[in-house]
Amino acid sequence: SASNTMKTHTFFRLCALLLALVSAGCGKKEDAQKDDAKAKAATQVAAKVNNEEITVHQVNNILARNPNIKPEAAGDAKREILNRLIDQQLAKQEAVHAKLDRSPNVVQAIEAARNEILARAYLEKTAAAQPRPTDEEVKKYYAEHPELFAQRRVYSIEELVVQPTEGLAPRLREQVAKAKSLQEVAKWLTAQDVKFAANRGVRAAEQIPFQSLSKLQPMKDGELLLIENEGRLNVLLVVASKPAPVDEATAAPRIQQFLFNQRSSEVVVKEMKRLKDKAEITYAGEFAEGVAAAEAKAKALAEAKAKTEAKAKAQADAEA
Repeated sequence: SASNTMKTHTFFRLCALLLALVSAGCGKKEDAQKDDAKAKAATQVAAKVNNEEITVHQVNNILARNPNIKPEAAGDAKREILNRLIDQQLAKQEAVHAKLDRSPNVVQAIEAARNEILARAYLEKTAAAQPRPTDEEVKKYYAEHPELFAQRRVYSIEELVVQPTEGLAPRLREQVAKAKSLQEVAKWLTAQDVKFAANRGVRAAEQIPFQSLSKLQPMKDGELLLIENEGRLNVLLVVASKPAPVDEATAAPRIQQFLFNQRSSEVVVKEMKRLKDKAEITYAGEFAEGVAAAEAKAKALAEAKAKTEAKAKAQADAEA
């Protein structure tokens, strides 16, 4: 009937309208998702240089390697980093256009950089895997080194850095033992035609080499000291000093980091030795000829160092 026909047409028109609305809604949703994806991608792009992107991550990665930048200066630093990256990208694109990336020297440099990055990544991973020092280890180190912490001092020092010559050390030691001033020692060195340089400055305990600090700690103001370390000769005069102790709570984070760095360095050395021991390494040409001589020289240096350290220890024990 006409009534049924009209109802049928009305029903189909409603279906068509609903389909259109649903389709439009889906289309808008898909368009919105695409727009969101584009916006998200856009936020990760800091700049485009001839269709090549520089990302925010690249900028932030360089910024992170400069921890001394203050938060309020981060914005300017990022812009400066981005400008440098743009310059770099432009120069790189020109290099590729000129086919410099195929140059033997460039290929070799890229491979060398790749090798260095991979080797460093492995060693950093090995070092980072070490356990952090315990509270007991930190406490023990603090107790064993009062000269750095509980009895820490700041020294005003005058110094003669003496150029060593054969047989000079025992004669200089004798002069320092009987001299009443640094000028007297300097005068003697000049008479002996020995070259030296004079320095002066204020140094905290941690700025002094540890081997020297253990000898400097018990000295009184006005006293002279000869430091003999790995062939170097330094005559020190403690002009003045003042106590500057560091309590355990303040020192603990620095001690923990120091012990961790020390442990990491030791494990890296051991790991490299392990890798060398299990590897098959063959030298060729001129390098093969020099290996034996280099090993003999290294052995002689190690023996000489051991003797010097033993002598210094014996002398320290005798003075104690």
